[in-house]
Amino acid sequence: MASPQAAGGETAPGTLFIISAPSGAGKTSLVRAMLETIPGLAVSVSHTTRAPRPGERPGVDYHFVSRDEFDAMVARHEFLEHAEVFGNCYGTGQQAVFDLLQAGQDVLLEIDWQGARQVRERIASSVSIFILPPSRQALEARLRGRGQDDEAVIRQRTRGAIGEMSHFREFDYLVINDDFDVALEDLRAIVRARRNHMDVQVVRHGCLIRDLVG
Repeated sequence: MASPQAAGGETAPGTLFIISAPSGAGKTSLVRAMLETIPGLAVSVSHTTRAPRPGERPGVDYHFVSRDEFDAMVARHEFLEHAEVFGNCYGTGQQAVFDLLQAGQDVLLEIDWQGARQVRERIASSVSIFILPPSRQALEARLRGRGQDDEAVIRQRTRGAIGEMSHFREFDYLVINDDFDVALEDLRAIVRARRNHMDVQVVRHGCLIRDLVG
């Protein structure tokens, strides 16, 4: 299996950015805006056993698979991380992520805190970001505003969101999504800062640096 480490144990040219948030925090909209406004950023498309929501496209939003297919992938150790959330399974195919990182591509991984914990254990160089809503009232309003779930599901998602938010301290960065444009700029700043980190620049511009300083 491929590794996120370059030859000689160096960090791979690409950086894995992990984005996590409770349902209703606006994570999906922010991730979409990041992909549209940050050059050189790819998204990892997860596998899931849940049914597609209105407007979701197979292979673009998720790889939609049966539970049997998902379990077979787990048995073959094909996931970088996987978890069960609200009765549905989600997983990230590891080979696709590793190939992108080795090719120098920055990758955005949109997963929950459980998956983020698994990925951080396997890829120490990953950068993890947690997004919070500005208040519980805003969180509930956003969940209701989707118009896709009944009241019982909304209550369940609200309880789950509160539990998810308790894990925010496990992440490297915390972004509050009160003003969408401000939150997006915060995320873009994190990506820019990471791209200019010494370890990353030395790997990406090794030839230039050797030419300049010998």
